[in-house]
Amino acid sequence: MDLDDIAARLGVPVEDVDRVHRLAGDRPSAPLPAKADAPALLDRLAVRPDDVAEIMAGWPDPDSPLWTPELRWLLDRSIALVRADLGGHEWLPPGPELPRERGPAWRHLYVYAYLALLDVVTAYHRDHGIPDDVTWTTLADLGRNLAVDRRMNREGWPVMQSWLTLHARGGVYELGRLQHQRGGTAIGLHVPESGPLAPEAVTASLDEARAFFPRHFPDEHYTAFSCGSWLLDPQLLEYLPADSNIVRFQQRFELEPHEEQEGLDADVEARRFVFRALSTPLDQLPRRTVLQRAIIDHLKSGRHWQWRSGRFPIEPERP
Repeated sequence: MDLDDIAARLGVPVEDVDRVHRLAGDRPSAPLPAKADAPALLDRLAVRPDDVAEIMAGWPDPDSPLWTPELRWLLDRSIALVRADLGGHEWLPPGPELPRERGPAWRHLYVYAYLALLDVVTAYHRDHGIPDDVTWTTLADLGRNLAVDRRMNREGWPVMQSWLTLHARGGVYELGRLQHQRGGTAIGLHVPESGPLAPEAVTASLDEARAFFPRHFPDEHYTAFSCGSWLLDPQLLEYLPADSNIVRFQQRFELEPHEEQEGLDADVEARRFVFRALSTPLDQLPRRTVLQRAIIDHLKSGRHWQWRSGRFPIEPERP
């Protein structure tokens, strides 16, 4: 198919289609699971019934009128693009942001790609001796992200579709309270929406990671844990109690000098995480918690949040 024609039919920039074509090349794709197996599989991935219904309604059956040739091309090449980077741990958009209001096939195209890659990534996990419970807890972040996107009135997905390629490539693992991303000399920490950020839960997750990575990735050598987040912004200390979970999480890290991160807006990311709303006016956001009031009052005063990065040694301090 002609790339300009594909881009026009998809309603996306031709540069985005060219990128998919270039990165996927002639590399192999992967088949979707059998449609009859999909409901049980989606349940295992913690996908909520309302999202399951949409995914099944848009399923890429061979004779489905929902699936135009350009959509089928993008699904096939997106799967190939992600599969080609199996074992990778960098940020990887699987394809262009689609006009998701055009129906379930458009809305969930990258979910179908994720499902097609499950056999590939679970085989990768088995090759590294990773326990099944870690595998499926990690991969079930799909359901969590779909639920969050629904709460966000579909505003969250452009980030989530790229984030989930880490799971589909074996680049991130959920170990207790935190998600741990491979790469370089530091294990990157992420905080999923799964309850309080209690210090004892964080410590247990770090201890699990200290054993997990040498066991399953012995050729990779990590010297630190790292994190990049608005959660590390010292300005939060102006609003939160000293014994709050967020402050105690911050205290683990030695911050790097502040630098603006291209493509990252800490104000947007704080709103995404705390309110799950990006376009709601500040005056209409809830003020039920200390953190919610902090985010709102800081922005209403004309100030901005910062995306800060920090790290601490992987070996715990000796008492």
